[in-house]
Order: sequence, then C-alpha cells, then structure tokens
Amino acid sequence: MNIQFADLIENSPNAPGVYRMYDADGALLYVGKAKNLSNRLHQYLDISKLEPHKQIMRPLVARVEWEIVPTESDALVREQELIKTLKPKYNIMLTDGKMYPMIALTNSEYPRLLKFRGRISQRRDVYGPYPSVIALNETIKTIQRVCQIRTCTDTFMRNRTRPCLLYQIGRCSAPCTIAQTDYNARVSLARRILTGDSEPIIADLTRDMQKYSDEMDFENAAICRDKIAALTHTSNRGIRRPDAHSAGLDWNASVNDLENWLGIKIECAGVFDNSHLFGKNSVGAMIAFGHDGFIKSAYRHFKLHDKSNAGNDIGMMQEFVSRAVARGPKLDLIIVDGGPTQWRIAHSVAPNIPVIGVTKGVVRDGDEHFIMPDGSVYRDMPRDSRLFLMLRAVRDEAHRFVITFHRTTRAKNATASVLDEIDGIGPTRKRALLTHFGSVRAIADASLTGLKRVPGLGKNAAEKIYAYFHSDVV
Repeated sequence: MNIQFADLIENSPNAPGVYRMYDADGALLYVGKAKNLSNRLHQYLDISKLEPHKQIMRPLVARVEWEIVPTESDALVREQELIKTLKPKYNIMLTDGKMYPMIALTNSEYPRLLKFRGRISQRRDVYGPYPSVIALNETIKTIQRVCQIRTCTDTFMRNRTRPCLLYQIGRCSAPCTIAQTDYNARVSLARRILTGDSEPIIADLTRDMQKYSDEMDFENAAICRDKIAALTHTSNRGIRRPDAHSAGLDWNASVNDLENWLGIKIECAGVFDNSHLFGKNSVGAMIAFGHDGFIKSAYRHFKLHDKSNAGNDIGMMQEFVSRAVARGPKLDLIIVDGGPTQWRIAHSVAPNIPVIGVTKGVVRDGDEHFIMPDGSVYRDMPRDSRLFLMLRAVRDEAHRFVITFHRTTRAKNATASVLDEIDGIGPTRKRALLTHFGSVRAIADASLTGLKRVPGLGKNAAEKIYAYFHSDVV
C-alpha cells in the first residue's frame, strides 16, 4: 500500500509540540518542534521548499508521531532532550552533545548577566534556551541598555578601581566602584524582560517619556525613548532561527562539482543581487563562498553612487560588479541573479572572470536554469543534485543579504515625514505610532501584530504601514 505523506499528518493537532519522523524500518530520521504541529507538518508537503537535507529525507518518511506540550518554549526544550538522547540521522544540530545557548542571572550580591551552555546550576536563574547565539546576544544587549546589569566576571569586578567602558556608554551601572541603591530593581526588571513581560514595561516607559517631555526634561525623555526602541526592536524580531538555508550541504563536494562542471579552480566565488523600491534606496550586495561554505568576511554591501541608474537593474549591476572587482576580494567566479542581460553586463565588466547567470524561470524554486560562462544556456541539471541545491542556496543567500540591507537602509533613511507618504496616516496616528514605538526605525522593524496593538491605529492602517516597510520590490 502506497501511503501518502498527507495521510500521515492528516490528524496532526493545532497545538505546540514535537514531532518524530521514522522510515519504513522504524529508524528515527528526524525530530522537530513546532508552535503549531499541524501547520509545521503541512510545510513538508512541498518538498521543493524544504532545506536540502529535508528534501532528501522526506521521501523516506513512513511514519510520523507527535507529542503535545503546553508551550512553544516547552517544545524547544523537549526537542533538545530527544535530539541529545536519540540522535536522529537527519538532525543537523545538537548531535554533538552541545546544548542550546541560555542566559543566566547569578545569585550574588550584584547578579551578573551571562550566557552559557551546559548543566543548569542552583547558583543561577536560567532563561531560555535560545535557538541561536544571535537571538541570545540581542536579548543581552537589550537588557544592558534598559537595566544596566553587569556582565563582567566576579574577579574582574573585584579588581576594578574605576568604571569600565560599558558604564561610559550606558550599559552598566558599575556596581564595581559606584554605590548601588536600585540594583535589585534593575535585576527585577531584567527578569521581567527575560520572561517575556515587555509590554507593561514599554507602557510604563511611554508614560515616563511623556511626563519628562511635559516637564521639558528632554534628556530623560530621550533615555526612555531609547529604552522603548530597544525593547520593541527585540520583541519584534522575536526568537531567531539559525541560518539553516544551506544546512546539510557538503560544501567541499559541492564546490568540487562546480569546479568540474566549469573546468576551473575556485577559492572564492561572488554572488550578486540588487534591490530597490520603485527606484528609491537602490542598493546591491555580494555574498561569497568557497570550499568551506559561505565566506562572511568577503560579503559586501553597495549603495548606488551613480544616481542616474537608480531603479535601473542593469546600470546598478554594472556599478556594483565593477566596484567589487576593483576593490576585492579576488574572485574566481561571478554568479549573478538574472538572465542574459545581467550576464552580459557582468561579463563586460569582468571579462577575465567566468560568469554564471542564475535565472528564476517560470517558478522561482525548481525551474531555475543557468547561463554558462560562454553565454550558452544550460537547463538539464537534476533538481535534486547537490550542485543544483548549492547554486540555488547561494543565489537565495545573496537575495536574503541584499533584502536585509535594503530594509536597513530604508529604515535608516526614514524620518517622521516618511509616515506622511502612507495613505491614511495623519498627525494623530503618527503621534500614536511614535509614542508607542519610540522611533521610526522601530516602526519600520515592527511586526504586523505589533502594529495592530498601537492604540487608535486600526487594522487597515497597520497593514498599510507593514506593507510599506516590508515589501520586497526588487
């Protein structure tokens, strides 16, 4: 009997939990977590949208089991336990005995904020786990800005004779050398943030900011504003997943395949993409990769110098490739996201470097074909080959990188007048937005759910604002 995957997940519940996938012999293939088990499992129906290692695994799945837990955090902890003890074949994290990173507050006279992996000690109050160090570090930075809790070791603290740089930049209250009258209150505030109780804190800070503003105490009003922005930014971003887009790729073997396909040697390949919004904030980016994977140190951002090419993908590509080739790093291969025109521009700018064009085809994921260094079109690469999966991964990484930079650039360039460009956002709503979020940057980073919480804004206006700042027009 041929059991379809859809049949295996037909009765999956709309609840948080963990799921386990088995092959026909009963061997455990994968353990995952979900905020909503049904929604998560249904994402496995379209194999083309899965990460490479899951594309390989999905056809092997013959049985799916799930376990409901009270919250999403419980699912994260339970997933970690199962991976560490059962070591499923296709789990790419935590199979080496490591744990997710966590945050702790030590139980001392002046509790210290720290990050760690390992056993939970009775000497610490532990929060987490966090699925990535990026998410953890952002949380720590927020608490430093808002609460000024120390992060130094006890030895470092005991040996200080004057406050360190963190005190100078407002991220520590310096209990090492300055008498503390409210450190316990700072710690209590940090605990509230770590347990997700940010909304009441933001409301309190908003009232304080308004009071200081009414009293013409603009220095303290600005401090409250910055704290609101930090808390809002972190809550909007939420828990970040580690970059699993290239998960499961054998980089060395994949780059070897690429070298054999093209007949060249590759130490560093650059992948280019552009982004703009109706000709505004025109930017570009290059990501790089080699035998060991992505080369983050070689990533480059570009802001358009020749404003006459704003919104002109061809002119933008010409400028950005020219600047990258002139300034380095040394590239053995150039890959551009686009068709024959983009390929010709890159080839004319760098005639001595092989150029590949990755076209999107009719369907972005699965219908790609390639323009070869000699200008011919190649359409016959197997969609499940590691070379195809790698080329699609690096193309999408370039797209992710440039879109992220574009959004950041739009947010940095934003002023209050930007809100005037959005239909239906008048003075009253603009004031409500700035009062709630503290800055236009925080508004630009806000989630749709966060925008809907603004008093008096309304659902339609929230959707318009979200679409304005988050549309991916390229």
